[in-house]
Amino acid sequence: QLQLEESGGGLVQPGGSVRLSCAASGIALDAYAVGWFRQAPGKEREGVSCMGSTGASKHYADSVKGRFTISRDNEKVYLEMNSLKPKDTAVYSCPVRSIWIVQATCHPQEYAYWGQGTQVTVSS
Repeated sequence: QLQLEESGGGLVQPGGSVRLSCAASGIALDAYAVGWFRQAPGKEREGVSCMGSTGASKHYADSVKGRFTISRDNEKVYLEMNSLKPKDTAVYSCPVRSIWIVQATCHPQEYAYWGQGTQVTVSS
């Protein structure tokens, strides 16, 4: 069973930045289709940014375009979050798809493996 662990969350002031990391137990994430999703209390889960298996295809939600960047190295996946707003407050998770696919999509039902998430709170 693939286990994922997100880290890097915390309390940040509006306008600030934070970098989230995602690692998988025992494997490298460099060939998987991955995503970053978030869920705020009382709201539906939202696909923030997703990446296809090759890394060439990336998708961003309109609400974060120009502010967030998804990337990865040989082992981990990252989400660089800039110009943060209070509405970005949520638990952020980095699920992984079980199939190899070039196209990045951000539909949560397509992702088989999920971690516990990391809380990001944007507040002064």
